Amino acid sequence: QVQPVESGGGLVQAGGSLTLSCAASGRTYAMGWFRQAPGKEREFVAAISQNGVRTAYADSLKGRFSISRDYAKNTAVLQMNSLRPEDTAVYYCAASPSYIINYYYTTENDYQYWGQGTQVTVSS
Repeated sequence: QVQPVESGGGLVQAGGSLTLSCAASGRTYAMGWFRQAPGKEREFVAAISQNGVRTAYADSLKGRFSISRDYAKNTAVLQMNSLRPEDTAVYYCAASPSYIINYYYTTENDYQYWGQGTQVTVSS
């Protein structure tokens, strides 16, 4: 059973940065990050293809968030800069079972394996 594990969440002041990591056991997967703020539905944040070549971001986050891969650690990394209070949410990592190496996925239904989530809180 694949169980992605997130790390790196915490409390940060507005304008600060955080780095989230997601480790998934076994082979390399296409990975994605989603988030869910209190009282809101879970939403797409960023995704990266299995080969790390292609990435996608929610339009509202382009320029502030960056997703990458660390193949040595078999992790997907989400770098979050210029954080705002509205970025406060539980951030979830997900892995897709697809074997297409150069494709990313932006919808929840494309992902089979989900982490438990990590809390990110941005204070004003």
